[in-house]
Amino acid sequence: MTMIDTHNTPLLPQISGRLIATIVIAGLAADITWEVWARAITPLLVGGALEPAALVQSVFGFQSRLAGEIIHAIVGIVFYPIGYLFIARPLQRMLLPRLPLFLTGLGFGTGLWIFALYVMAHLIAGLPAFLGFIPLTWASLVGHWLFGLIVAYVVWFRER
Repeated sequence: MTMIDTHNTPLLPQISGRLIATIVIAGLAADITWEVWARAITPLLVGGALEPAALVQSVFGFQSRLAGEIIHAIVGIVFYPIGYLFIARPLQRMLLPRLPLFLTGLGFGTGLWIFALYVMAHLIAGLPAFLGFIPLTWASLVGHWLFGLIVAYVVWFRER
């Protein structure tokens, strides 16, 4: 199998114990990568860390930073990989079946970035769209690209 997914596979994965393990492994690997990027590398590049827990706090009106961290972790570890497997990848297979895995992962990451910084931050929390395209906006895009790539490649590796 190449990194272009052209073999005849079902559009949606079959629910199984292995799939659940794949979701959690992909989510953990991607979330750890995101956290290293957001908290260790981004401050060196733009002078401040990415703070998704603060966004969660503003969206839901939480006072607790810990609640924001927990919700962001659960979303990243569980729900985003499910979104890849049941929404993003099936759409890619239907619309662009010869798209390389690398571009599928980047596309997924871009979709997550749009969801985070336009839908959640702007439409729900009332912040400027994409935070006004400040340097943190672009650091967030790179972090979401890394997240999308890790999820895509972990899923690909586990399904080989």
